[in-house]
Amino acid sequence: GNLSVNIANFNSKSQNMYKLLALLCVFLLFSCKQADTIPMSNLADESLDNAILLDVRTPEEYGFGHIESAVNINWYDIDFKEKVSEFDRSKTIYLYCKVGGRSAKAAEVMREMGFENVVNLDGGYDAYLETKK
Repeated sequence: GNLSVNIANFNSKSQNMYKLLALLCVFLLFSCKQADTIPMSNLADESLDNAILLDVRTPEEYGFGHIESAVNINWYDIDFKEKVSEFDRSKTIYLYCKVGGRSAKAAEVMREMGFENVVNLDGGYDAYLETKK
């Protein structure tokens, strides 16, 4: 009787410990994988000499206006991964979209592909236009 209570108690404690460890691992996994994010307004402070500026909006959006020197690869394209895999991985890649949602997803995918210097420009093209006013 008494032994089974202790075993049940131990199992419950170890299960909680495993849950905690699992949560910690998941947290660490995602925090390590996360791409850097800086506000679009900080782009002017960044050197683009050894960098690639990637606009992940649609060609139509790109056509209505984009940041000078930006390369356009549509996040929604089926071959998005294939196209970006050709980039030089030693360069820093700055990504933007309209406000920051698509570029954040694209940055995560590129990190998972092994790109180490990926920076999402939060606020996107809308924020860029605000800085030009």
